[in-house]
Formats: sequence, C-alpha cells, structure tokens
Amino acid sequence: MDPVWTYAAAVLSGALVALLLTLFGGGGSVLATPLLLYVVGLRDAHVAIGTSAAAVAVNAAAGLAAQAKAGRVKWPCALTFGGPGLVGSLLGAQVAKTLPAQHLLAWFALAMALVGLSMLRAPRSPGDPDVRIDPAKAMRLAPIGLMTGFAAGFFGIGGGFLIAPGLMAATGMTLANAAASSLVSVTLFGAATSASYAASGLVDWPVFLALVAGGGLGVLAGARLAPLMAGRVLLARRLFAGMIVLTAAYVAWRAVG
Repeated sequence: MDPVWTYAAAVLSGALVALLLTLFGGGGSVLATPLLLYVVGLRDAHVAIGTSAAAVAVNAAAGLAAQAKAGRVKWPCALTFGGPGLVGSLLGAQVAKTLPAQHLLAWFALAMALVGLSMLRAPRSPGDPDVRIDPAKAMRLAPIGLMTGFAAGFFGIGGGFLIAPGLMAATGMTLANAAASSLVSVTLFGAATSASYAASGLVDWPVFLALVAGGGLGVLAGARLAPLMAGRVLLARRLFAGMIVLTAAYVAWRAVG
C-alpha cells in the first residue's frame, strides 16, 4: 500500500476515534482496530491491536483533559475503578497475545457487537451529579474495574462502553459524569495494554504517531460539538451503535472467511 495513503488514513482514523471518544466516553476505541486493518492496511491483527491501544490511550488522555477542565470527572470514583482495572488489563493483554490472529478477531467481533448493543440502551435514571465515594461504593467499583480492565486488555480496546455503565451502576452518577470519568480508565487500560504489546514488538510506531496526530484534531472537534449535541446524545449514540454492529458483522465475516 502507498505509504502516503497509509499515514493519511491513519490520521483520519485517529481523528474519528478521538472525536467519538470525546463525545461518548467509550465505544469509539472499538473502531480503531478495524480501521487499522481494513482502512490503514496493517496485516497483523496483534500489531493493529497494540498500535490502536497506544493511540487510544493518548487520545483518551487528551479527551480527559478537556472533560476535567469542564469539571465533569469524578476523580475518586474513577481512580477507585481504574486501579484494579489496570491490573486486569495487563492480564487480559497477556492472554490475548497467545491466541492466533483469526481467533482473536472473531472474539473481537463479538465484543464489538456487544458494544453496539449496549449503546442502544438508554440510562434508567438521570443519576446524581453530586455523587461522592464511600466504602460501599468502593467495594462495588473495585471488582467491576478488575473485570472490565481484563476485557479491555484482552480485546485491545479502551473499554469505555463497559466503564461508563459500570460507574453508573456502582455509584449512581450521571451519564455525563460517567462518560467523562470513564476516560481515566480508558487512558490507564490503553497504556497498560499497549505497553504489553510494545514489549513483544507488536506496535507500529509510525502509524501510532499518525493516529495521535489525527486524534488531536478529533479532540478539538469533539470539544466543540459536545455542547451542540447536549439534547441529542441518545439519538447520536444509537446511530453510532448501529454503525458498530455493522462493523462487527464485517470483522466477523473477514475473520471466518
């Protein structure tokens, strides 16, 4: 493939993923690996997962900075969730590296489908914007964080689609606070997963840099679009969820074909 197209496609892919991460706090990262495989042109699924995890970590950190500036991040809850999840993500990445690429992609397609279906559901209640951490909430957050981190590391995704609902279920925080706070764990899990893959030589660093460059553009666009979408978030999530399910079907078809 033409190197110019490879890096241009990586920039555009990074912009799209970062835009979706900033707007929804999750779900966007699950598109990174398919984009690297089928648009950018990477041939090894393990390299695509390792590279996407590294870029997602950086882009999520940028999105986190924007959300923190807006005061939407519930730091005590987010860190209580993210600490155990960091351990889980390292374990998940180690297991995933032992699987054949085609088997890993088949599991990845299943995870994508679950992401899309989970995003179709509306939150049951608006939540508490003034939520505070306490021992009972901490006891609920830690095991959910550990399991979510394992899934994020295994599939090489940020895991925001699991993190935000987990935060809401364990603490009762609002969707907006959960989406913002989930970026703490997306950053931690992506960094841990990519470090594991990098240690095995499974990160394409030039493509990573192109993804990060595009991600900066996506974060800026997301910060501008977020206020405009305030009244249409659920509709946008459902349209995005449909796109993820269709992409999952394509990944599954390529994995078994």
